Amino acid sequence: MAKNSSRHVAACRVDMPARIKARLFAHLFPGDGDEHAAVLAASIAFDGDRARLLVRHYIPAEDGIDYVAGIRGYRHLRGEFVHRCIVFCREQKLIYLAVHNHGGTNRVGFSSVDLASHHRGYPALLDLTQGIPVGALVFATEAAAGDIWWKATDRTPVEEVRVIGHTIERLTPEPQNDESSCSAKTYDRQVLMFGNRGQAQLARARVGVIGAGGAGSLIIEYLARLGVGHLLVADPDRLEPSNLSRVVGATTEDAELQQLKVDVAKRVAEAANPRIDFVGIPETFLRESVAKQFRQCDFLFLAADTASARLVFNAIVQQYYIPGIQVGARVLADEDTGELLDIFSVLRWVLPGAGCLWCAGLISPHRLALEAKTHAERESQRYGTEAASPSVITLNAIAASHAVNEFLFATLGLRRNPDVTVGGYMWHHMSQRAAIDSLTGAIDCSECGDEANSRFGRGDNASLPTER
Repeated sequence: MAKNSSRHVAACRVDMPARIKARLFAHLFPGDGDEHAAVLAASIAFDGDRARLLVRHYIPAEDGIDYVAGIRGYRHLRGEFVHRCIVFCREQKLIYLAVHNHGGTNRVGFSSVDLASHHRGYPALLDLTQGIPVGALVFATEAAAGDIWWKATDRTPVEEVRVIGHTIERLTPEPQNDESSCSAKTYDRQVLMFGNRGQAQLARARVGVIGAGGAGSLIIEYLARLGVGHLLVADPDRLEPSNLSRVVGATTEDAELQQLKVDVAKRVAEAANPRIDFVGIPETFLRESVAKQFRQCDFLFLAADTASARLVFNAIVQQYYIPGIQVGARVLADEDTGELLDIFSVLRWVLPGAGCLWCAGLISPHRLALEAKTHAERESQRYGTEAASPSVITLNAIAASHAVNEFLFATLGLRRNPDVTVGGYMWHHMSQRAAIDSLTGAIDCSECGDEANSRFGRGDNASLPTER
């Protein structure tokens, strides 16, 4: 955590995993209509002059012991409890956020008493944290407001608290009146489903796609046609004739000229949505300078099936709280006879603290070691080169379309009560059956666990496992 400096923060958002929000709200809103309190500890991620606070720990304040009758207001946190939490945050290099609730549903704000207490107490707390920022949040059942103190003379209100889960909740101080009509006739039919507000949210969304091949090219076209406003795509590969049966929009001329896959994807996306902001990176996602660009996305799709790509993708989700979905398809055949054994398409949700690919055993250390070697090293150590895997556009399309649909429902909040146990789906085409994954995280996982040294919610406090 960088201590206070000359950096000016123009805007601030708080991101919170759904599992932490569930515990916090059970404490704040137990059904008694009273006021309760807690402390959240958060790391930080910067994007220019914008900051995201990533809630890493929840510390409840016990009524009557830690949260007691106030002198100037209704209640306040006891000094001993505050000091304990401040020391914890300082040692962990995390931002201290005092939290309480007010009544009401979709509107909330600090009272004059609350703000006066911030003015009295927060300059002193900044001294105790030795320069690490402090702040406060207040919640109603469907709203949130915040006040972050970077210095004694520098404060930023919280624009939004975003809850990251199968539904992306956006808690703001009051309802957002974004009902402007959509002028593009292109979207008339889908606006009938999710309204102008939903279309406006898609236009603001920043989505990252890792891989622009078979599955990735389909995802990119779907997102562009939905009206997603900003796409970031990374793929270092060039087209070859064997790609033509799977890569959307690719032509024989593209293959002959060995066009970059990201350039074909850009052409397809802009044809579907001329106003799209498309950034194509013709480099490997594993490079630090490339992976870091995906930290500013709202959602990620992994359509590159290597252990190294899984590792970095999973790390960004867990470290920066950016929800994502991994997609793929596979054909399994008997090595001797060629008999088809299984054919499946799959999507896996990867969320902060849930669906972690590392603790689910879906990132092979052996594959990581192999991929880290050069082609010459693999040859010299008799690894050989792998045969091309079977790939069919229809198998990719099953996973890609369902994955984008999951993004759509999550981003626009179309599911009121999502099943939080669902980690993903697998369609077995030989047996014509579908299976649901219920992936759960391990408490001591180095990526998604709650341990102090885990990657979970570390933001800019930790490095990504990338190449230099």
